[in-house]
Amino acid sequence: MIQIDLTGQVAVVTGGSSGIGLATAELFLRAGASVAICGRDSERLAQTEAALKAQFPQAQLLAQTCDVLNADEVAAFAQAVQTRFGRTDMLVNNAGQGRVSTFADTTDDAWREELDLKYFSVIRPTRAFLPMLRDASNPAVVCVNSLLALQPEPHMVATSSARAGVLSLIKSLAVELAPQRIRVNSILIGIVESGQWRRRYAKEAQPGQSWEDWTAELARKKNIPLGRFGKPEEAAQALFYLATTLSSYTTGSHIDVSGGVARHV
Repeated sequence: MIQIDLTGQVAVVTGGSSGIGLATAELFLRAGASVAICGRDSERLAQTEAALKAQFPQAQLLAQTCDVLNADEVAAFAQAVQTRFGRTDMLVNNAGQGRVSTFADTTDDAWREELDLKYFSVIRPTRAFLPMLRDASNPAVVCVNSLLALQPEPHMVATSSARAGVLSLIKSLAVELAPQRIRVNSILIGIVESGQWRRRYAKEAQPGQSWEDWTAELARKKNIPLGRFGKPEEAAQALFYLATTLSSYTTGSHIDVSGGVARHV
């Protein structure tokens, strides 16, 4: 169990209604922080808000529908955080999923959509919350990125390219914002359990094949040394570390959360 007291601090998590974002919000709440989450699906967000309030009855929690690609909605979300909490200390940029496509079958529109999602899901929230982060005593921005940034896959050409660009963006932001004491880091995830993978399991699993057996078989095929998928809470713990003073001398860096699948040194 991570031992750190975040009472009086405010953490913002985009894409916080499920998966890695939700697991990260839970860690912040458990440590005493006030938390603001957003997501595009208003119904799922409301369910998540109710579940978090039941789990943490005393929590200071804000949940607002927001598409991070919509500048007006992101600005409204930042204003809601300012009005409710008056500050932001930690921003976790967590949005987007992978696009399976090769160079031959990726259209111009698909390229634009992928680049827009990967870049602006970082750019717009960071821009909107920057004024509050500048006023924080130990501000940090952490982004969920993918191992594809360093280890591209030909069947995910657009996502791999966009992820590499985001890695460079994060490094540039870290250098530019360091004089303002704002640290910027990321995690590089491999395969982490998610709704997307659950849907694939429902379609592809053999009759009677359990989730555990199906994912273990896939992990073997993908040569994941730890032999399994990652769990959202495992990625969340790395995000929590980078967002807090546990990593106070770390910026412009990344943590590999891929189960050992990375081939680079």
